[in-house]
Amino acid sequence: MSATTYNVRIRKTKIYKGARVTTYYVRWAVDGRDVKEPFRTAAQAESFRSDLMVAARKGEAFYVDSGLPVSMKRAEATMSWYQLACDYVDAKWPRCAATTRRTIAEALTAATCLMFTNERGIPDGVQLRAALKRWAFNTNRRDDPNQPAWVSDALRWSASHSRPASALADTDVLRQLLDGLGVRLDGGARAPSVTSRWRKILYNLAEYAIERKVLVANPLPTVKQPAQRIAEVDRRSVANPTQARDLLTAVAAQGTTGPRLEAYFGCLYYAAMRPEEAADLRRDNLDLPDQGWGWIYLEAAKPHAGGEWTNTGRARDERPLKQRGIGEVRKVPSPPELTALLHHHLDTFGTTRDGRLFVGERSTDHLPAFTVFRVWNRAREAVFGADAKSLLVALRPYDLRHAAVSTWLNSGVPPTKVATWAGHSVDVLLKIYAKCIDGDDERHRTMIEHALQRPGPAAKLGHVFAKNTRREPPRAVDDRTDRNDPSPTF
Repeated sequence: MSATTYNVRIRKTKIYKGARVTTYYVRWAVDGRDVKEPFRTAAQAESFRSDLMVAARKGEAFYVDSGLPVSMKRAEATMSWYQLACDYVDAKWPRCAATTRRTIAEALTAATCLMFTNERGIPDGVQLRAALKRWAFNTNRRDDPNQPAWVSDALRWSASHSRPASALADTDVLRQLLDGLGVRLDGGARAPSVTSRWRKILYNLAEYAIERKVLVANPLPTVKQPAQRIAEVDRRSVANPTQARDLLTAVAAQGTTGPRLEAYFGCLYYAAMRPEEAADLRRDNLDLPDQGWGWIYLEAAKPHAGGEWTNTGRARDERPLKQRGIGEVRKVPSPPELTALLHHHLDTFGTTRDGRLFVGERSTDHLPAFTVFRVWNRAREAVFGADAKSLLVALRPYDLRHAAVSTWLNSGVPPTKVATWAGHSVDVLLKIYAKCIDGDDERHRTMIEHALQRPGPAAKLGHVFAKNTRREPPRAVDDRTDRNDPSPTF
């Protein structure tokens, strides 16, 4: 039983103004021990301070260990980090996309492995992470009676060796957690985009912990982390038009599956579609003439997440367009080359019963992601030969979309129009593709070279004269000069 005391003094709120965030610290002392809680806003801090004062005026006892009055005792004594993480997953699951569910599971798996009290008797690392990601943090599978024994053992060990959820409020523990998320298993630095995404998930989990009364305030803003920059596209990964056409030709040459995917990859390159958008492309989305420019109206996507994360059990989820509501449409131009590819695909392979263009040769209900990557890797080997694995050019199918947007920008299409076609905001578009905008380097180098040219004798004389002239003090205007004379006085 935790000790309590009536020796409480509530102090004035302290305001700390950092470079980016202002933090309000509510401070009080319990039995001579200083306690403080951070808040993001003055209103939150004042509300919490008022609650403390009300409890003290009522003569309520305060816990010595936590510093809180008995009426505000949190659930921290019984809830572990592992239980909090599982509850958070269950709360988010019904409203999350399948890919988001998988991302949350990945983030919580990495975080949980950093929140163990000790490593005594720890299971095999690979099995432990697999059990956490695919079972513990998967609402549909956690309580599956048919889970393997190694999964049950790993989850049982994780639950019994997890820190209290309230340990998030400890700055040292939180710093260790955030720093650990930035390191891969091989010791290298994790991609900034991944750590930024995982940090947002932890922030949201801390907010959930406040709702559950496990935490009083969100501790993440109090721990400074380097600002995360938006990941820019590496221009080395952007294929030029010749390389892109060669790759599409190589795709068509890949056995019986390749021809089915030529137009799919063509949609990524010529129309800057996301892979999941092309996977859900239907005949009704096409407004194409027999030849020449046409239009494509995108309205849905089928991202690949894996059957264990979707509600239907199918590998691909059914979602609206990224950052758009259900039913919102994005209009994309179809260049003549893509128009021809799509007509050829429709004439050769037709569509599925629901009108979709692209499916696997054997999987007639969806387009397997494995098939897409297998065909693409073989096409790259056919074009780049032995250097295919070391070159960054079009390393992933998604790089074809980068190539399309870069081509539009370098062709002089206004960024506002490119952003509309690609489904970006203008601000994000320019940040992501800043390094891919080309064409001005030669002109800028010529300007610099002209400025750095060694001057001739006449230029030197003029330069010296200009320096001497600048050093002369300004002459006073002669009062005897006719003030009505418009000619200048030297």
